[in-house]
Amino acid sequence: MISIKKITSKKEMKQFVLFPFSIYKNNKYWVPPIIKDEVDNFDPTKNPVFENAEAQFFVAIRKGQIVGRVVAIINWFEVEKQQIKKIRFGWFDVIDDLEVAKVLLEKVKEIGVKHKLEYIEGPVGFNNLDKTGVLIDGFDHLGTMITWYNHPYYKDHLEQLGFVKEKEYLENKFKFKNVDAVYFDRISNILKKRFKLKALDFTKTKDIMPYVDEMFEVFSASYSKLSTFVPISDAQIAYFKKKYISFINPEYIKFVVDENNKLVAFAIVMPSFSEALQKAKGKLFPFGLFHLLHARKHAKDVTFYLIGVRPDYQNKGVHAIIFDQYTKTFAPLGIDNCIRTPELEDNEAIKKLWEKFDPITHKRRRTYRKNIQ
Repeated sequence: MISIKKITSKKEMKQFVLFPFSIYKNNKYWVPPIIKDEVDNFDPTKNPVFENAEAQFFVAIRKGQIVGRVVAIINWFEVEKQQIKKIRFGWFDVIDDLEVAKVLLEKVKEIGVKHKLEYIEGPVGFNNLDKTGVLIDGFDHLGTMITWYNHPYYKDHLEQLGFVKEKEYLENKFKFKNVDAVYFDRISNILKKRFKLKALDFTKTKDIMPYVDEMFEVFSASYSKLSTFVPISDAQIAYFKKKYISFINPEYIKFVVDENNKLVAFAIVMPSFSEALQKAKGKLFPFGLFHLLHARKHAKDVTFYLIGVRPDYQNKGVHAIIFDQYTKTFAPLGIDNCIRTPELEDNEAIKKLWEKFDPITHKRRRTYRKNIQ
């Protein structure tokens, strides 16, 4: 018999966070989170996402052991302002037992019915900065710190329970050597002169901070037309600044500004922390922090996390200035692989952005939907 338990205490939340460590214990592709960070991420007193969203956390228990988990999420901005009557589910992990998946997702449905919502979609997080999608192809590739990894049977469980494809995402990578540094240097110089633009490079995090709020304005303007877009609040931006910007190599953050020093485009790239997180095993101490700091300085793979261009500068090739910046930064560091975060398969603009680099699609992931009524 399977029972469902709602998580209500910090001790239980830690058990919720630890559950995937058991089902991926010997999996060489799964990348564990830092346990404390994950617990804090789910704390309404610490994560400002809860100003516009609510979440309920559940585990499935059989014979005294946790056998599955899920978060039921309602993003109230999405429901009330955008009139998207959706209940989200995320952080979905289960053993290979269809009944476990069924009882967890029925609990999500129950909450959706209570709030008169129309359908369920997942796995997704609270907003666009969170992880998204169940992996459906590419199980033999190392995960990243900004994506979920899962066993192949997750897809089968969802489809057997009547969930259908909602959105599909592609994950691509390319060799840094595929980037034509001479070409981008030439194009970058032409564009900077034509549009009176300037590239900004950084060596100190404190010099980046004054631009971060404006960066999110460009982010929102760039992504607002996507079907998945949910606005990011000022409090969430401040949280992001504190949690992430200070840990990202300042030289991996690039900005382009106009003649009035207004932000036109930006990109955030991170060194790959995947292997370091595997070595850390969920803990910063005693050695986890050392592994992460070593990766920050020496990783030869990088992950393109965010890139955005202000709408009035889109289709003008401005991204070439950013790529030129990265060729000059990465070449001396011996960067090998460039890995991109999941991108919607129907996002033609982003496909054109990367096409010169001969990218390879090495993973596919998908969110699933099921009507409630």
